[in-house]
Amino acid sequence: MLRYILGILMLVGTQFAHAQVEMADDFRDEGKIYVVIAIILIILAGFFFLLFKLDKRSKRLEKEIEEK
Repeated sequence: MLRYILGILMLVGTQFAHAQVEMADDFRDEGKIYVVIAIILIILAGFFFLLFKLDKRSKRLEKEIEEK
């Protein structure tokens, strides 16, 4: 079952990879694509920072609960 799902996802993924997106071409031509990539990277970095912070906090709470 998993093989069929992966196969379908690969077929769909290749179709999207060959599609041309006019907006992306415009951004690339005007140099704005770097701004978009920078914003996406900043958002992802913030997201991962929050995940690590929450993980650290949850481990500390689990340790406190085990001690009691």
